[in-house]
Amino acid sequence: MFPDLNSILNSSPDSFREREFILLSDRQADASFLIHHYLTFYLKARCKVCFLGLVQSFSHYSVVSQRLGVNLTQAKEKGQLVFLEGLKASPGVLLNEDTSDTTHTFDYLRSPCAELRGLFEFVCKSLSQSGDEAGSEPWAPPVLIIDDLSVLLSLGVSAGAILDFTHYCQATICSQLQGSLVALVRCDDEEWDEDEENSSYLLKALTHQCSLSLRVEGLSTGYCRDIHGQVEIWRRGRAEENQRKIFQYKVHDKGASFFAPGTSRAVL
Repeated sequence: MFPDLNSILNSSPDSFREREFILLSDRQADASFLIHHYLTFYLKARCKVCFLGLVQSFSHYSVVSQRLGVNLTQAKEKGQLVFLEGLKASPGVLLNEDTSDTTHTFDYLRSPCAELRGLFEFVCKSLSQSGDEAGSEPWAPPVLIIDDLSVLLSLGVSAGAILDFTHYCQATICSQLQGSLVALVRCDDEEWDEDEENSSYLLKALTHQCSLSLRVEGLSTGYCRDIHGQVEIWRRGRAEENQRKIFQYKVHDKGASFFAPGTSRAVL
């Protein structure tokens, strides 16, 4: 969790907006640090979290979260975190070696008309429990975090099927359960065309669904040791909120700092 970003967004684990669809994206940069921010943020806020890890192992997220002051293993053990490890489960499904419920969750890997109904049912089941195992105190509103949606395109899932999935997740989690949805989409420069089956098209469509967008981009001047890139933040809402703000950032070993363009210590 990054205090600088919390200050920019006027949020904290004790006070944050519910029913949010937060869209993270990147181009010529890596927005993974924002995924780690929101994972640790919502766990500290005592939210029930379902995390769809499609690009990294659980140990990767666990090591980074440990640096940010959150123990993912403990969160899993007490039922606060449900982690779906796509890298670990996918080979067994593809090779017909897995006969558990995981096969239904990843049925899009073997279907000629890939859809995400099984994945949606997994999400709903994971977030249906409202209290911890001891039953002493209910969790805060549930949160779904997806890292990352664009991977599904490379696995044969159509952009339309992904948009249907996010729409149903938004309707169920944000509207019915008063929770939030966080999703990452990665884009490549060469994808700016009219093709409706690439991540740029997916990003454009999701931008119309989201309530908050954080877009990470590399610097136009190239690599810089003290400034790793910039983040464009846009929130849908009232006229005074519906403005795009740009901050530069630097990722540290145990966090990240954000500052207005041109105000880095390296240039002052």
